Amino acid sequence: MEDRRESAGFAQRAWARRWVKVVTIVVALVIVIVLIVPLFVNADTFRPMLESQISSALGRKATLGHLSFSLWSGSLKADDIAIADDPNFSQTPFFQAKSMRIGVETGAFLFHHQVHITDFVADSPEIHLISAQNGTWNYSTIGQSSPQNQPQQQSSASGITIGDLKIKNGSVTVSSNPPHGQPFVYSNVDVAVKNLSYTQSMPFTLTANLPANGSVHLDGAAGPINQQNAADTPLQATLSVKSFNPVKAGVLPASEGVSMDADVDAQVHSDGRTVTSTGKVHALHLQLSPAGSPAPQPVDMSYNVSDDLNTRAGQIQDISVQAGSATAHARGTFRMAGDDVQLNVKLSAPNLSVDQLEALLPAVGIRLPSGSSLHGGTLTANLALTGTTKAPDIAGPIQVDNTRLAGFDLGSKIQGLKALGGTGGGTSIQKLSANVHSTVPSTQLTNIDCVVPAIGEASGQGTVSAAGALDFHLTAKLNSNSTVGGLASTATNALGGVAGNFLHSTATNGVPLTVTGTTSNPVIRADVGGMVKSQTGGLFGKSSSGQQKTTPGGLLGGLLGKKPQ
Repeated sequence: MEDRRESAGFAQRAWARRWVKVVTIVVALVIVIVLIVPLFVNADTFRPMLESQISSALGRKATLGHLSFSLWSGSLKADDIAIADDPNFSQTPFFQAKSMRIGVETGAFLFHHQVHITDFVADSPEIHLISAQNGTWNYSTIGQSSPQNQPQQQSSASGITIGDLKIKNGSVTVSSNPPHGQPFVYSNVDVAVKNLSYTQSMPFTLTANLPANGSVHLDGAAGPINQQNAADTPLQATLSVKSFNPVKAGVLPASEGVSMDADVDAQVHSDGRTVTSTGKVHALHLQLSPAGSPAPQPVDMSYNVSDDLNTRAGQIQDISVQAGSATAHARGTFRMAGDDVQLNVKLSAPNLSVDQLEALLPAVGIRLPSGSSLHGGTLTANLALTGTTKAPDIAGPIQVDNTRLAGFDLGSKIQGLKALGGTGGGTSIQKLSANVHSTVPSTQLTNIDCVVPAIGEASGQGTVSAAGALDFHLTAKLNSNSTVGGLASTATNALGGVAGNFLHSTATNGVPLTVTGTTSNPVIRADVGGMVKSQTGGLFGKSSSGQQKTTPGGLLGGLLGKKPQ
């Protein structure tokens, strides 16, 4: 019995050794085949066929350099790949790469000399995207098998499906024709497309780095490809952008004064005719004016916008801008006009908290007097935004209610009315309303109505230049309860004749004021002295005997800030 067991064990070991030898021989044969087959397969002979297939599929001339075949990976390696651009845009290649791996069906390639492409992997390619003023792109004609001046037909490769298309570590340069501004460059671009086809939807992912340390991630599905205009291909995707700065990225020149560091999360949907996008923007260091400075607090925006791809006109369903608890809404339309955008937008800002809005004032170029700040109250605005993004025209009424300009004593700032006071180191504003018309050169305010309880009321008009220079002409009706109002009443009673009548008229009809200087350092003057002198003669100063008058002239001089002589 024991001998039989030993014999069986010996047989099993011999059988195992035999199979090890068989497997070893098979592996060796596979290695030999992998190594020697490329020596007998001249992949370069397939280059014209492969160029023809790619050219037919894209509707663009494709050229390949040296081809080599790898049995191990079942792929061809092509050197120096180039795909021509639309000649209406550029003579330089639309796509070029030093090398590309082209997966093929090995059996068909080896035994039937046929190239059935299964996938593409491009390493470090360069892609150039160019837009024309009419809104077309240089990739719009991809897939067309005939020139643009011929009747457009479907590509003969429209039925082809390729498993995967991958781009690794690529770069994409976006520019305009004719050139406008600096090209926008995406780097470290990685793209993965599955089931590449003209006839079905294709899942894809895209990641890239933006200039100035930004990044973008796009994930979704596109297709079927529109072979009349590839830019009209249906699309549904989720977009995430981090740390996008339009100035540092070269999208906008610094001279336009618009800058931010923004994070964007959005949904994008296109049916080939209309693109709809909804999303949220979180902006740090927001600046919206050349005269402005970055906002100290973040600003959040949400939007719902649609764009007609054919007419290049869009609808703003809603854009909400939120700073703290303050929210403003914009709705309207826009239309692309060359490299600019025409606007017709209504901005509604009802009863916004002034405390929350104050953080936004630097962003739009509004500077309060040095050392001052706003506390409390609300702002209401209904503005129409027309013109273009480069030359906007903003018009409409604004009103501020029940706020306080702390750190700015208006009473002590009015030159020519030295007796004016009572604002106690700050100025309470019961109401400030005006019609605003703002263009690139300046902002004009008309129908100004300002109520400062400690002083009185003021009305008039004026302008603020883009640099913040002031030029206002106002009329102030003094409050009889204020210091200067009481002094005016006393002087009116004490003076008779022309002087009394003039002072009574001034108190009733108002004191003319001019406001010059800048928004951060305003200069306010009461233009009364000259008017009084011209109508009261020698009522100031001394009597005929040379002695100082102490009643009418003294009171009037005190009102105008003059010392007795």
